[in-house]
Amino acid sequence: MFKYLKNDLPSSIVVFFVALPLCLGIALASGAPLFSGLIAGIVGGIVVGSLSGSRLGVSGPAAGLAAIVLAAIGTLGSYQNFLVAVVLAGIIQIIFGVLKAGVIGYYFPSSVIKGMLTGIGIIIILKQIPHFFGYDSEPEGADSFIEASGENTFSAILHVFDNVIIGSLIVGVVGLAVILIWDNILAKKAKVFTIIQGPLVAVVIGIVFYSLTSSSEALSISQSHLVSVPIPEDATSFFKQFSFPNFSAIMNTDVWVVAFTIALVASLETLLSVEATDKLDPEKHVTPTNRELLAQGTGNIISGLIGGLPITQVIVRSSANVQSGGKTKMSAIIHGFLLLISVILIPRVLNKIPLSVLAAVLLVVGYKLAKPTLFKKMYNMGWKQFVPFIVTVVGIVFTDLLVGISLGLLVGIIVILLKSYQNSHFLHIEDKSNGKHKIKMTLAEEVTFFNKGAILKELHNLPENTYLELNLLKTRYLDNDVIEILDDFAYIAKDRHIDIQLVSKRGVVENPESFEEFFRTRPKSSLSLS
Repeated sequence: MFKYLKNDLPSSIVVFFVALPLCLGIALASGAPLFSGLIAGIVGGIVVGSLSGSRLGVSGPAAGLAAIVLAAIGTLGSYQNFLVAVVLAGIIQIIFGVLKAGVIGYYFPSSVIKGMLTGIGIIIILKQIPHFFGYDSEPEGADSFIEASGENTFSAILHVFDNVIIGSLIVGVVGLAVILIWDNILAKKAKVFTIIQGPLVAVVIGIVFYSLTSSSEALSISQSHLVSVPIPEDATSFFKQFSFPNFSAIMNTDVWVVAFTIALVASLETLLSVEATDKLDPEKHVTPTNRELLAQGTGNIISGLIGGLPITQVIVRSSANVQSGGKTKMSAIIHGFLLLISVILIPRVLNKIPLSVLAAVLLVVGYKLAKPTLFKKMYNMGWKQFVPFIVTVVGIVFTDLLVGISLGLLVGIIVILLKSYQNSHFLHIEDKSNGKHKIKMTLAEEVTFFNKGAILKELHNLPENTYLELNLLKTRYLDNDVIEILDDFAYIAKDRHIDIQLVSKRGVVENPESFEEFFRTRPKSSLSLS
């Protein structure tokens, strides 16, 4: 774990600066105490990072859960009641892990996962544009198309130009330029520029700029455009920021409904993030998904017990980790400790960081996730890959993460069904014999009820006076629905003067009276029937 500390430490600093405003923003968007987002970030980094088998995944509060949390706090009557649901959700996730439910993540098509990454990249860019110019009407953690203020993503961007903060814009532009020059030029010239990350330099410049211009009317940046970490006056006030579950509410059925909702959504988001992060990993490590559910469940139990928001593995922080050169889970763990240490020791320094400079960091992260070349690559791979990909992207941008993924998955299933319909058999006209067309139909390895329509259509279109060789030598599974179609056709074939030769590993038969009887009575081979 310490072998790659020279890579993990700089990466953890970048992840820290990405995570800090997101933890606060998601808490604000969730209607929860700001400190609860920081608790979730700390637990996600230290606890989940330690227990997880993911080398590059980073966990913390997720924007995708913000709407659920906001509604749940209102339904349950208090934040303390909601924390009971978070603890129960963690227990349920551990049960999911024990039951090996982590395999679910592998059933999402690659095109949908790539669409998810691209859609999130576009969302990051669109959501950070207002912050870059100093228009901070929405919290950093918001990711839905319709914003809390009633605007949508694009109308908020249009209003940016009526609300530009010159100081924020200057420090945002300078920060973005520093990051780009650092990554594309300086990092290639000397090793020191790979150890000290560009985003860290940009943040330092932002703090210095704020400090030097605080008395300038034209360039000063107001407190509302800075990071806002809660500042305790002493140790007592610090510990008072923690909340604890009201376990007397555990018999409330609404608490259990919220718990199952959080467990399901958080588990799904985690598994999707795991799959996406593994795809981003240059070394292509595979994360053990069941262990990830156990780690996430443990994290949510601890987070709920001390007043934190629900935790998932999150792709924004994970992708920032990958792009910053992280190598092992130490980067996630160290980022958790950095959050903890900073909110205890230097909250006033953190509160001098302009949001626009953090927006510059996230704009670079978003671009790397949604590069234009990826659209061209997916298009060149054919419509079967491109359509689910683009539907996922559009769905995420105009709705939210889970809806976009669901739409992409639905389209992916439709594509699979269509190809299954088309690939159920191969029809080959060989020659004519005795005045009859000789047609060979070879069925696929697996033939299910999805293939009924295609096979029925081909059989119906056979001309009269045909000699049909029905070849099942390669078929290992034949659905009973298809056998019924063949049975019906055997009856019709007599009237249309169609002779049938059935060839299978169970034998060869001419003009079978009943396909079902043939398969049931002949000795069994490798062909299985439903």
